[in-house]
Amino acid sequence: MTAKLKVVEMQPGGPPRPLGKHGMALWRSIMDEYAISDSGGVELLTQACQALDRLEAISELIDHAGEGSVHSETGVVRSNPLLKEELSCRAFVAKCIERLNLNSEPVKSTGRPPASWNYEKATAS
Repeated sequence: MTAKLKVVEMQPGGPPRPLGKHGMALWRSIMDEYAISDSGGVELLTQACQALDRLEAISELIDHAGEGSVHSETGVVRSNPLLKEELSCRAFVAKCIERLNLNSEPVKSTGRPPASWNYEKATAS
């Protein structure tokens, strides 16, 4: 017997999956400024928000355990392995924002200003 598929309705304006405090704050700030409605964009934004939640959890663990430790016998300093995971999550969030094209400002038009200045009028004086 095969499992029946169930359609999950997405809440209008909300993420398709539950997010934590930091991820939901990112979701709201981006959705307030941009109208992301395509399924690929919504999924990419959701992934970025979930990664931000994971990033904050990892950061709390690092704050609690410390950024590194010194071996008591050898004196060798070792960094916390979670630092690499934290950096990876930061890079992923930044890459998602870049792929959604949310980090670029609109290009200003180049060229002459509108025709408000007239050479003949300027030289007639």
